[in-house]
Amino acid sequence: MFKTKNDLSQEIRAKAVDLLNARLADAIDLQTQTKQAHWNVKGPTFIALHELFDKINEDVEDYVDEIAERAVQLGGVAEGTARLVAKRSSLSEYPAGTVDGRSHVEALSSALAAFGKSARKAINDANDLGDLDTADLFTEISRGSGSSRHTCRQSGNGGFS
Repeated sequence: MFKTKNDLSQEIRAKAVDLLNARLADAIDLQTQTKQAHWNVKGPTFIALHELFDKINEDVEDYVDEIAERAVQLGGVAEGTARLVAKRSSLSEYPAGTVDGRSHVEALSSALAAFGKSARKAINDANDLGDLDTADLFTEISRGSGSSRHTCRQSGNGGFS
């Protein structure tokens, strides 16, 4: 841990950084899953889903940045390499052979739901540590990922009954 002017103890900051890095792995994994859907979607709803997945990716990219920057603000190191993410992510593997819109919507909305669940748990974990700023960050992320999941799910219902 690096020295900071943050008034949280080094022990609390170290635990918060561990929490942030765990969720950073999930966020980076979610971002790559979103791009996988964006690049590979096919079918009659291609353009709508292609653009939606790109918008979701932009939101997730913001989460990645915010989580990583918070870890550094607390005196830690943001651990976001591909190899670390592959080892640490709690998200399920994205189904690589997916091509049709409906399957991508299902896979991505499931990943968003799992990510949102881990963000909500992180809110409680950060609160338990007394790190209210980190809890607030995860509250914002939880809201945003929930909105993205809902939009993704609703977009997938169009034409799929």
